[in-house]
Amino acid sequence: MGKSDGKPKGRMSAYAYFVQTCREEHKKKHPNENVVFAEFSRKCADRWKTMSDKEKQRFHSMAEKDKKRYEIEMKNYIPPKGTKKGKKREKDPNAPKRALSAFFWFCNDERPRVKVTMPDSSVGEIAKELGRRWNDCTEDQKSKYEALAAKDKARYEKEINAYKSKKGKASPAKGGAKGGKKQQVQEESDEEDDDDDEDDDDEDDD
Repeated sequence: MGKSDGKPKGRMSAYAYFVQTCREEHKKKHPNENVVFAEFSRKCADRWKTMSDKEKQRFHSMAEKDKKRYEIEMKNYIPPKGTKKGKKREKDPNAPKRALSAFFWFCNDERPRVKVTMPDSSVGEIAKELGRRWNDCTEDQKSKYEALAAKDKARYEKEINAYKSKKGKASPAKGGAKGGKKQQVQEESDEEDDDDDEDDDDEDDD
């Protein structure tokens, strides 16, 4: 099943199918048990390393079949109109870096571990695995990253206010209220570009 815009679902690697199978088996054996994603992923990686090529063949076959499915669907896929982004306006290098969400902090922390356990996976597959691991986190585990996000948000708000103040003094509005409105639109556009960058990071992961 594809995304809401009709784009085909990304293909899965042999290891991703293996992990998916392990999850299903674990849920059947322990339906009421909360999975600790870090420990579970480590066990999957250790098990995968000790498996023979013959044992892995089943998952490689599944991955190959999914690869063909993806290639066929992509050939027939026509992106919706207006989905292509135009060239971005150059940003002010002095503008503060946008605050990261709790999930982004989690990804920064967890991505290296995922790459170790999924060395042959694509960027999109790694992003999906990060999403699954985030969903498996308990509220207590997420609180660490939510605290980092709150701290980073406070940092950003402080820096953006100072940036706007400094920018306003350095570039006084011309043409009275009309000029002031133009400057405000420019500043808001800068912030929107920052939002786009954060989204692009996520897409790169996807």
